[in-house]
Amino acid sequence: EMSEMSERSKQNAAHGLAWSFYVGYLKIVLPRVKKSMEEFSRANPNLPACRKTWKLHILIPLSCDIYDDLEKADSNIQYVTELTETILARAGIKKRVYKHSLYAITDEENQLWHCAVEYATPLQTLYAMSQDECAAFSREERLEQAKLFCRTLEEILKGSKECADTYRLIAYEEPEEAEPHFLSREIVRHLRQEHHEEIAVLERSHPHSPSTALDSAELNLQISASDLPQPLRSDGF
Repeated sequence: EMSEMSERSKQNAAHGLAWSFYVGYLKIVLPRVKKSMEEFSRANPNLPACRKTWKLHILIPLSCDIYDDLEKADSNIQYVTELTETILARAGIKKRVYKHSLYAITDEENQLWHCAVEYATPLQTLYAMSQDECAAFSREERLEQAKLFCRTLEEILKGSKECADTYRLIAYEEPEEAEPHFLSREIVRHLRQEHHEEIAVLERSHPHSPSTALDSAELNLQISASDLPQPLRSDGF
């Protein structure tokens, strides 16, 4: 009976996609992200290194509308290079390749921020289902499925020790009126949070070092309330 209720409400779609994304992809690649970023940083010592941003930044547009080319989504996002690839035998596929793209994000002050970023690909499935008569997904149901996918993925990753501190989920709703640089601003907002987190860690590690330490009042001034991470809740979207 519970299975039939779940089938009718289509709740099993997003839940299954989240688990598949984790087991079939994230659990494989996330533990290797920091090593790839470290190798890139050593090869490019001229670029500023913020270890807190050495994560895979996963974009989750609740519209499920995904661009295959991030540079077309926002001209302030520019491809830089591929990070070190991981090659594994997987499900009968010899030498299956997993890799991530590194991008340079330009902020409103023309400062460059480098990070590995990509969309959560299962959202393409949800979008395609909403376009297929056989799936019978309405726009409202697709939105609810996207929220459920995000919440489920967040809970899965929170419980994964091997993936700790290797990812950043960036869930967002696009504005009704098109903004050409909305996506780059959203990514930079998260990168700034991570940068401040690193400063806070350095402050705790070297409390008497004037070169890295910031007092709490100064640090609070740099982080607005709107920039603080928000919990992913069903009533918060």
